[in-house]
This record gives sequence, structure tokens and C-alpha cells, in this order.
Amino acid sequence: MNRNRLSALITIIIVLAIFAIPAVFLYVLNNGNPYTKYIVNQHVPDYLKEKGIPQDMIKKSHYVEPKYLINRDFYHGHYMVIFKDEPDITYYYGVTKKGKQVRQFCEEDKVSSDVTNIIEGSTKHTEKKCVSMFDNRES
Repeated sequence: MNRNRLSALITIIIVLAIFAIPAVFLYVLNNGNPYTKYIVNQHVPDYLKEKGIPQDMIKKSHYVEPKYLINRDFYHGHYMVIFKDEPDITYYYGVTKKGKQVRQFCEEDKVSSDVTNIIEGSTKHTEKKCVSMFDNRES
């Protein structure tokens, strides 16, 4: 009887693994890594507060999962911020894997007539020590 219980338990574990592994894989593909999302959502809003940016100055902000490879020194997910005084420019912030430091990416998106262009250069909220999201990428 113990042998039957053991084989039933092993069968249940194998069946669960067959269904659970693809389900987790599909979830991560569609929604991003939950750990990365947690890290970014914890660190970036605190960083913005430390920089003296009040919440009422921000029009929109949330976690985004880019569809392209980024700088390997950073977690893959970004935190996008749109400021009320520049509603057509989207700024991106990332968190370093080592030290969990928040840095602004130098590339911003500018939306004009339903077309999004990446702009590089100084804008109103560009930080002096920004990092390029396209440096140090895997090929």
C-alpha cells in the first residue's frame, strides 16, 4: 500500500510539473519577471522622492517591460515617467543589478502625431549622469 501511495504521489507531482512549468513560462513572457517588477516598483518611486520630485508633478508613472535587449548591468524592466510639464516626453529609469541603484536612461521617447521617436540629448528632466540603455547589450 505504501508503494501505491508513493507512485500516486510521484505521478501527481509529474503531472503538476508538466502543466505548471509552461504556465509559469507563459506568464513571464506576457507579464515580465515578477521579481524584476517588484524591485523596480520598490526602488524608483523612492528615488524620485529623494530627488525632490513631488507626486503632483508626475502625470503618469508605472513599470514597463521593454521588448528589446537593454544594458546588461540593469534589470530588464523599466519604470516610465511622464511629467505634467512635458506630457509628450517619456523618461525611463532602471535599477542596477549590483547595488540596486536607480539611474535614468539617456534615451527618452517623444510622441508626436502618433509616432514615437527616441530622442537623445538634454531635455527639462534629463539627469546629468544618465546611462544609455543600449550600451553593454548582449549580441
